[in-house]
Amino acid sequence: MNIALIAHDKKKDDLIQLVKTYAHILEHHQLFATGTTGTRVAEATGLPVHCFKSGPLGGDQEIGAAVARGEMDMILFFRDPLTAQPHEPDVSALMRLCDVYSIPLATNMGGSEILIRSIEQGDFEARQLDHNDEPPL
Repeated sequence: MNIALIAHDKKKDDLIQLVKTYAHILEHHQLFATGTTGTRVAEATGLPVHCFKSGPLGGDQEIGAAVARGEMDMILFFRDPLTAQPHEPDVSALMRLCDVYSIPLATNMGGSEILIRSIEQGDFEARQLDHNDEPPL
């Protein structure tokens, strides 16, 4: 699976802790991330992470484009709901694309743990992920 990792500044440490905890599962998948988050995750865990640009510089949009092309299977996006984000429209657009293309999205630790454990149980293997189909209108 292709899994995108995104975290606002105050949530990066939480995402790194999640990836460390579940590295034994995530190491079997391709990890993608926005720039700063990806660099920090790779340094902290030793896992390979393909880094896009940082979120405010277009990384959220790059991941959104990958969703639209059918190249992302899951997104773990640790959002900081208490701090205004200058690129909030990009965040909203990415979340919308996840809904349009039925991409599993978790925005906090609890939801992320459920999705990762679902990978471990093989729940996504039974699901046919074909994101290249046109979304319903």
